[in-house]
Amino acid sequence: MSAGGGTRAILAALFANLGIAVTKLVAWGLTGSSSMLAESIHSLADSGNQALLLLGGRRATRRATPQHPFGYGRERYIYAFIVSIVLFSVGGLFALYEAYHKYHEQQVDGPHGIDSWHWVPPTVLVIAIILESFSFRTAIKESNLVRGKASWKEFVRRAKAPELPVVLLEDLGALLGLIFALVGVSMTLATDNGYWDAAGTAAIGLLLVTIAVILAIETKSLLLGEAGSPEDVKKIEQAIVAGSEVERIIHMKTLHLGPEELLVAAKVAVRPYATAAELAEGINSVEARIRNSVPIARVIYLEPDIYRNVEQPADGVPELKET
Repeated sequence: MSAGGGTRAILAALFANLGIAVTKLVAWGLTGSSSMLAESIHSLADSGNQALLLLGGRRATRRATPQHPFGYGRERYIYAFIVSIVLFSVGGLFALYEAYHKYHEQQVDGPHGIDSWHWVPPTVLVIAIILESFSFRTAIKESNLVRGKASWKEFVRRAKAPELPVVLLEDLGALLGLIFALVGVSMTLATDNGYWDAAGTAAIGLLLVTIAVILAIETKSLLLGEAGSPEDVKKIEQAIVAGSEVERIIHMKTLHLGPEELLVAAKVAVRPYATAAELAEGINSVEARIRNSVPIARVIYLEPDIYRNVEQPADGVPELKET
């Protein structure tokens, strides 16, 4: 994924959410709507999340050190995981708490709606939906540049760079949350019954918790360490055996050290070489082919070995054994 594309999407979401958060807070202060408060906290949490993604992207560019010889690429995954926790706790759980508080208030004081500034919440929410739509459009546009033929579900699940999937899900959650809030507030104004406001707030909370869990699952997988994509693995295998240096691949493993850095470790069967210098030159040629085929394969370890046929199975296909 292009880091620039992810940064553009993050900045678009950040500016949109900051503006939306301020207007929602003003609307909540004027009306006391729980949906507006939940949405205000949601937008503030999203703004903090985008700041975390930008920070993670910046820290991931640090050079490798003796203590961290493979660099800091995975720091982007760590900050994406923190984002899921913030979205779950600050956004989702707070909204659920506020929904319960509003529901309890209706039971104690009796059903009542918004007492003043009736036009403010719908107006703010409609404006917020428009602004959030522009942010979501930017995230979709940048994602389309890198997702290829993959479906949206596949893109979110398989993307090695976390920023775009995170922003996509956040913007989607924000749009749906605004719609829930608009329905809740509109029904409250129409019926003068605050239970609708509480229901809209609860829907926002459940939505945010669901998105946060999805993000946590996906970023956890990245943190544990994911292999290269099937397409990249196939290209690497083809590059290894493309020349005369390697007879076959015995076994190979790949691991993402970061979104744009792939480690390749393989044990390969090589033809007999007269000298160690010739063997080293052959291995270097294989590594060069791998890097040309998959540029993100930046750390490559190839272990040469010699194989011979030691058994003749009943099916007539010789089994290769390590000498």
